[in-house]
Formats: sequence, C-alpha cells, structure tokens
Amino acid sequence: MSGKGCCYDNAVMESFYHTLKTELMRGKAFISREQAMNALFDYIEVFYNRRRKHSTLGYQTPVDYEMAA
Repeated sequence: MSGKGCCYDNAVMESFYHTLKTELMRGKAFISREQAMNALFDYIEVFYNRRRKHSTLGYQTPVDYEMAA
C-alpha cells in the first residue's frame, strides 16, 4: 500500500463513493443526520443494489442479471 490519500489503494470504494456523491448527495441538504442516514440506506439497499444498471453485469440490473442466469 502506498501513502495516505492514494485512490489506487482502494479503487472499488473510491468508485462507489464517487457514484454516491454524484447520484445521491449532489445539491442536497439534509435537515438531520437521521434523514441523511435514511436517504443513504434507501439509495444503497433499494436503488443501487437492486435497480441500478451495473456495467460489470452488462448494463443490467442485478435482478435482471440473476433472472437471466
């Protein structure tokens, strides 16, 4: 591992954080920490993991990919 702040050490998480910031957080202000946590949970568990098309799955949703397998 290289020094602090090197994005290549953890490229998968850096990619996820970039997607999270651009798709969920940009332009939003949350009133409370609870509201932010609920929005984050909904994004990851409801949208990102189930309905969002992923390039590694041939631009299919995980549900569609699993049904085709």
